[in-house]
Amino acid sequence: MPVIESTYKAPLLFRNYHISTIYASALRKVPRPPFKRERLELEDGDFMDIDWSSAPGKNTRVVIILHGLEGSSNRPYVMGMTNHFNKNGWDVAAVNLRGCSGEMNRLYRSYNAGASEDLEQVIAHILDGNIYSELALTGFSLGGNLMLKYLGEDRKLPKEIKGAVAISAPCDLYKSLLKLQEPQNFIYSRRFVNKLKKQLLLREQKFPGQISTEEIASCRSLYSIDDLYTGKAHGFEGARDYYEKSSALNFIPNIKIPTLLLNATNDAFLSRNSSPEGLAQNNRHFYLETPKHGGHVGFLQNKEETYAEERAVEFINKHAR
Repeated sequence: MPVIESTYKAPLLFRNYHISTIYASALRKVPRPPFKRERLELEDGDFMDIDWSSAPGKNTRVVIILHGLEGSSNRPYVMGMTNHFNKNGWDVAAVNLRGCSGEMNRLYRSYNAGASEDLEQVIAHILDGNIYSELALTGFSLGGNLMLKYLGEDRKLPKEIKGAVAISAPCDLYKSLLKLQEPQNFIYSRRFVNKLKKQLLLREQKFPGQISTEEIASCRSLYSIDDLYTGKAHGFEGARDYYEKSSALNFIPNIKIPTLLLNATNDAFLSRNSSPEGLAQNNRHFYLETPKHGGHVGFLQNKEETYAEERAVEFINKHAR
């Protein structure tokens, strides 16, 4: 029954969900890792950019970090996690999902919460060099859902994968979307909608005839964007089909490597069933930790590292031995 009692105690100020979430996303200052960019050419003719940061010395351990919706390797949570893994002897491959590295990808499709085939190609590429004998995974929010889906799908995982940590992951995409659209989250949902619409307008210019300016302008919610673009561009019938087939809840029961899901109870982006105690109780490989505070990708402390960064390294080191 790997449901873990959390030891995270949020400082008084960061017990407020909004302060924790906004500070971690917009105000937290994190030293930029010495990233070196590699372009990975994908099987379908597209590309993803991987930003590498190496620990001192020669290492045989690497962790892949996946960002969240409209994120990149430049987000404070990715850089903070990179720095902490580097300090603990792990090389880091911070993945920029399709279209998220500052340059639009080549195809009309981009990234989504269920694009596990892209993660599969990243892992195969990294292990092809025969440098690393141990590989771990860390995913935030949308990237956490993607990672959990990959781990629970019907595939033979590389023996090098030793452990994984998902942080603030919306394991039920549709119900978490409904939470994000509640009035108290207006500032966040509106920001996502505006950023995604700007990206779609750029995509309309590059792929005329696939999508129209009028269709984009009519979108007023994340659901409408997913119904217009995300679902159909990635082979789904629409938004609901995309959510139902990509949600990690469908795949967690089949996870067979040590995996931790760290979701704060006060994360108003997530539906209640995104922290599935029943699945943790019935899968000895799936660990669930739900501290009372933390916000969305927050988990701030009175020191440089967040609790999520410390916890990810601790969990993965324990299971990589």
